[in-house]
Amino acid sequence: MAWGQAGVQTLPWYVVGSQVLGVACIVMTGVWMGHYGGGYAWDGSRLQFNVHPLCMVMGLVFLYGDGVLVYRVFRNESKRSVKILHALIHMMALVISIVGLVAVFDYHNKNNFSNMQSLHSWCGMLTFVLFFLQWLLGLSFFLFPWASATMRTWYLPLHAFFGLVLLATSVATSLMGITEVIFSSRPPNPGAEALANILGLLLVCFVVLVGYLATKEEFRRPPNPEEEALSVHFNTLNEGSDPSSP
Repeated sequence: MAWGQAGVQTLPWYVVGSQVLGVACIVMTGVWMGHYGGGYAWDGSRLQFNVHPLCMVMGLVFLYGDGVLVYRVFRNESKRSVKILHALIHMMALVISIVGLVAVFDYHNKNNFSNMQSLHSWCGMLTFVLFFLQWLLGLSFFLFPWASATMRTWYLPLHAFFGLVLLATSVATSLMGITEVIFSSRPPNPGAEALANILGLLLVCFVVLVGYLATKEEFRRPPNPEEEALSVHFNTLNEGSDPSSP
């Protein structure tokens, strides 16, 4: 018990570390695209492309990871409030990611470049589509009352597992994108390459730390007898009001 309490006391430090890593990833992406890449615009030029990596790191990595962590940060808050916050953060991640995707597709189309040719683009689109489906399923199972307790219990571990898998694939896709940009840049820029490589390492550290926080048993939400009793009562009422129930 004492070991578990000591583990929980280290949780804030891990959370702060994850936020430092996440913000550093966004800042470094911003500097890479803003300083070495020439800045940002929405005019069909190369500067419009620069919007893409910044939005994807901000949305499908940082905000995605923070959405996962809300269940560890707000361990003693109302479960429904945490669910709503989880859904809202991921909705923000979804919107920002859509902006990033529109930026790169519009840039390609205006410059007569082909879309969806690289492994990076295939993995990125697959990750985005699955993330969107995961978000919709989470809403339908956990925020709206149609799903039974049995269905929610069955789906919850799948939702948690695939959430972490998709976060990992987001980072893996980002690493592919970093590699593509480095090798396609002409002339080579050693400063930009070093910054991009450090960014890749920080992305890996971020996803590893988020995964650790999400899976460590001592950091899970403590059971709340009052919430569990209300949940059981709600499900009993629903089953009792179902004409097909025995």
